[in-house]
Amino acid sequence: MVMASRRFLWLAAFALAFSAFAGAGHASESEKMHAEPQADRPLGVVELFTSQGCSSCPPADAFFAELATKDDIVALAYHVDYWDYLGWKDTLSRKENTERQYDYMRAFGSRSVYTPQAVLNGRIHVNGANRTEVDGALARMARSGEGMRVAIKVSRTSDRVIIDAGDAGTGPSDAHVVIVYFEPPQTIKIAQGENSGRKMTYWNAVTGIQTAGMWHGKAQRYELPISEIVKKGGCAVLLQSAGKDGMPGPILGAAFIHKP
Repeated sequence: MVMASRRFLWLAAFALAFSAFAGAGHASESEKMHAEPQADRPLGVVELFTSQGCSSCPPADAFFAELATKDDIVALAYHVDYWDYLGWKDTLSRKENTERQYDYMRAFGSRSVYTPQAVLNGRIHVNGANRTEVDGALARMARSGEGMRVAIKVSRTSDRVIIDAGDAGTGPSDAHVVIVYFEPPQTIKIAQGENSGRKMTYWNAVTGIQTAGMWHGKAQRYELPISEIVKKGGCAVLLQSAGKDGMPGPILGAAFIHKP
């Protein structure tokens, strides 16, 4: 009886220890899952401001090409026009892209713009060629609640695209529903300027931005004619809060709108 009791107590202690260990493992896994993107919430949004005429941009463009192929990143490239005077006019540059970068400059309280600049989740900016900073900042924001907090689901019928924005819960309760159009990947041979002789493939070069509506913190549905999506190379939706004087603020949710 004594030996049996001791054996019973030993087994009970072992079971308790194993249970505690397993519980700790489950908690760790739960935390890990909390930090990972959900199906309707990507890890984050990377907006790269770049130029074919900037000698510092090719490493950032190459890194961006990697980001653009990831399912959990909404990656958008804004080619700016202020380096065109260096001897090569960026074939993908648009004045509106430069204006968006200047809007971010004012929102961040900066005094100048630069390339390659990566704006992450509309909240911070880093050197777009520094993958350690980009990857680290996206992971930190996902863990701290500064990632994609609002679910965005995209569906379609025969004649329209339907965008369902989820409920905010807590935090900012007003945002713009921003539609961003972009080009499919294309290879450009640069004949002049600082990158003369290079052949670069550019991904998700933005061609247009429009505001489709307002979101006020509660679940809401928006519709777009599918004809607008079909004739574009690619399309994404950003749920972006507006800062002071209408400047772009934090991006709360995002998704790609895939063509039929």
